[in-house]
Amino acid sequence: MTAIQAVYIRGHEERSDPKPHTVYRIEIQAHVRSWQMWRRYSEFTDLHTELTKSTGSAPPAPLPPKHALSILRGPFRDETGIIEERRIGLEVYLRAILSAKEDKWRETFAFRDFLGVPIGRQVGGGEGSGTVSFSSSSWLDEHLELQSRIRDVRADINKRDSLSDRGDASGSGMANMQAKKKLAEVISRVRTLTQSLQELGMGGMAEGELQRRTDMVARLQDDCEKLGRMVTVARHTSRAIGQGAGATSMKPAPESDRAALLGDSTGFARPVTRVFGAASQKPQETEATRPLDDHGVFQLQKVQMEQQDGQLSQLTTILRRQRHLGEAIGAEVAEQNELLRGLSDDVDQVGAKLSGANKQLNRLG
Repeated sequence: MTAIQAVYIRGHEERSDPKPHTVYRIEIQAHVRSWQMWRRYSEFTDLHTELTKSTGSAPPAPLPPKHALSILRGPFRDETGIIEERRIGLEVYLRAILSAKEDKWRETFAFRDFLGVPIGRQVGGGEGSGTVSFSSSSWLDEHLELQSRIRDVRADINKRDSLSDRGDASGSGMANMQAKKKLAEVISRVRTLTQSLQELGMGGMAEGELQRRTDMVARLQDDCEKLGRMVTVARHTSRAIGQGAGATSMKPAPESDRAALLGDSTGFARPVTRVFGAASQKPQETEATRPLDDHGVFQLQKVQMEQQDGQLSQLTTILRRQRHLGEAIGAEVAEQNELLRGLSDDVDQVGAKLSGANKQLNRLG
């Protein structure tokens, strides 16, 4: 969903079609664009019902109540105070959903559709059957939102590790499942964002800007791959989650295995000599390796090596692009040198002609 920064209800309007009613002007501000929607109170009521039904719980703020005299209009009452009171209550209602710690209400299709969010709307059918249309600015909104979602996934993974260190297997498993669920959604939306670049290119977007956005998507994909490996590692190193007392993978490694791996106090372990700046330094345990057995350490090392390979691949891509730019600049400089060489020859020819003309003028004089 578009990263919405603020929502305001700053006005209302009386309409007579199909019958007299009041509509409220909702102003929505996102990162790089803003828009407004007109909604009546009955639509707020339908939204509240749908959010409660789809999420299983009511939004954090209640709707302002429907006034007992709301059916009376004209000279029977002064509507200004009631409408203003309702406007303030409806604004508080929307802001409470946007600022809630849980995102289950604001991530629903009903809420996005109510605010007219253009991101993620499918054209031509049900789920997976259509394409998603982005403008240049809404594409950037979606990219910012995906960056935020990736940070949420990292936070869930850190929470999982913290709970695991404290021995809370159930909480760690729930956090890991939440991270996997959010990551799956992010991967799907990144795929859609990638496909939309072709449409933007056909719509006339400059080649340089298109390449910049391609690099932005590539970084998102790289982050998703890294997070996917981190979630996968949890299946190998945290098998005790959800398996009860019979699980053994989260048990600390036996002291004999640690002595064989890290060396013991007798000094018989072979010294490590491939540590830069410390030829005889022994391997040191960290917070990440302490709760793992040898299989878990191996898996962690494998993931870190894969991450380094991914970073190296990304660096290789950047260097390759720099090389292409250098070659293009070199070709341009060579072409300019050739043009300058031709210009120099032309100047020499004109100079020779001027010299001959001066000689002839001197003879005539």
